[in-house]
Amino acid sequence: MFPGLIILTDEQGKKKIVDGQQRIVTLTLLSAALYHEAKARKRGALADRLSANFLYSINYETDEINPRVALTDAADNTTLQYIIANGSVPADTDAASVSAELIKSFSFLRKELREDLNQDPFKRLGKWTEFITHKLYFAVFIHPTPASAYQVFEVINTRGRDLTTADLLKNFTISQSPPAMRGSVYERWKNIAENFQSDGANFVQYIRHAVTVGSGHILPKDLFSFLAARKPRVSRSPPTSIQLLELLEQRLPLYLQMIDTSLPGPAGSAALGVFGALNRLNVITVRPLMMAIFDVPDREKGLEQLLRLVTRRIVVGNLGTGNIERRFAETARRVHQIGSWQEPLLDLLDLSPEKDTFREILQKRTLNKDVLFYLKNAICSKCLLPKVYYPLHFIIPKTMQHHPSFFEGELSYWGNTIGNTFLSTSDKRLGAAEWSDFKNVMLPTAAPGEYVELLDQYGDWDANAIRTSGKIAAEIAAEIWYG
Repeated sequence: MFPGLIILTDEQGKKKIVDGQQRIVTLTLLSAALYHEAKARKRGALADRLSANFLYSINYETDEINPRVALTDAADNTTLQYIIANGSVPADTDAASVSAELIKSFSFLRKELREDLNQDPFKRLGKWTEFITHKLYFAVFIHPTPASAYQVFEVINTRGRDLTTADLLKNFTISQSPPAMRGSVYERWKNIAENFQSDGANFVQYIRHAVTVGSGHILPKDLFSFLAARKPRVSRSPPTSIQLLELLEQRLPLYLQMIDTSLPGPAGSAALGVFGALNRLNVITVRPLMMAIFDVPDREKGLEQLLRLVTRRIVVGNLGTGNIERRFAETARRVHQIGSWQEPLLDLLDLSPEKDTFREILQKRTLNKDVLFYLKNAICSKCLLPKVYYPLHFIIPKTMQHHPSFFEGELSYWGNTIGNTFLSTSDKRLGAAEWSDFKNVMLPTAAPGEYVELLDQYGDWDANAIRTSGKIAAEIAAEIWYG
C-alpha cells in the first residue's frame, strides 16, 4: 500500500516534516494502539518490535530512550506522548485544539482495531504488524535545506490538500529561526494565526498585505517564493523570517480593526469611519495603502482622501482589475518610503472621474445594494463618514415584474439606482411593494435626512420620479465627494 509522500529536512540529525505530518501521526497512533493491544494479549516480542520500529528510538551513546515522533506544540506533544505511553487518552482537553483531534483519532483507531481483533486476536495482531512493517510504503524525500524542501513541496502538492501558504510560511519561518528560538517563534506565530481561525485565506491575505507596505505588489501565487527569497527583485529584499514575524505582530491590531471596527486598537474614530465605509463597499485591495497612510503624518485626512477616490471610482467604473490593485500596492510602498501620502495619492488621480461625470453617472447607474447603502447614508447625513447607518430599502423593488407604473424594462433599468432608494429606521420592509402602501407605511419610518417632503409630493412612483430623486441625490453626493 502506498499512502503518499513524505518530505523532510535533515538538521543536525533531527528530521523536520515539511509534508506528511498527518500520515506520520496516523501511523504513530495506529502503532501505539497495536503496541498496547499486543501487551494486553501477552505478545511481548511483538510489542517490543512495534515499540522499536515505530514508537521509540535508543541513543546508543547515552542509552536514552526518545520518542520517534514529537510535535512542535508543547501541549499537543504532551497529548501524543501520553497516548503512546499509556494507550489511553488524557482528560480535560480543549475541544477546539489539535490535542482533541489526536484523542478523537486514537479513540477511533483503537475501537476499529479491537473490533477487527475479535476475529482472531493472535493472528490479526501479527497480520497488522506485518502490514505496517513490510507492506506500507512511503516515498520519502530528505532535503539538506528548508528552502529546497519547500520548493519541492510546492511542485508536487497538486492533490487538492487544504494546505495554505500560511502553513508553508509557518514551517519555513520556524525552520529558518535559530534552533533555540523555534519554540517561541512557533508560539508567536500561533498567537497571530489564532486571530484568523475562521478563515485561513484571510490570514494569508493579511501576510501579503503587511509585506506589501514595504515591498510593493506581490501576487498571491508569488508570496511564498518571494519571502523565501527564491525570486529576488531589484531593490526589493524580503524580510527575514524574524523580521516577518515582528512585522505581522506590529501591524496586527490595526489590521484587525480594518476587518472589525468594534475591536480595540490604535485607530481613532475618523480612521474607523473610513475602515467601516470601505468594508461596506467591500473594498479590501486598499488595506496595504491604508496601513502605509496610517504610519505617516495627517493620517485621517489621507484616509479620507483615499475613501473619496475609491468611492468615485466605484460609482463610474470598478476596482476589480489586477492593474489597479498593483497601483494601490505600489503607492503603499511609496508612501512608506517617503513618509508622506500627499504626492503618492496625486499620482492616482487618473482613477478619479471628473465631478460632472460622477454626478451624471450616479443618477442612472445600477449599483449593488452594499454600495447604495453607503452612498445613501452619506447623502442623507451630508458627510463622508456617517455616524449612524440606517437600513436601505428599494421604494419599488425591481423584482416587481409588470408593475403598472413602469413600461417594460424601465424598472429593471432604474430599480437599483440611487433614486429608487429609501433609508428607514425599520430593518423590515413594511406593507406591500406599492406606492400607496409605501407612503402610508414606510414614509413615516424615514431616517433622519431622508427626503420625506419631496417623496410625499409624488402621486405615483415611476421612472420619472426615480430620475428626479436620483438627480437630487447625485447633486448632494458630488458636493460630498468633490466639494
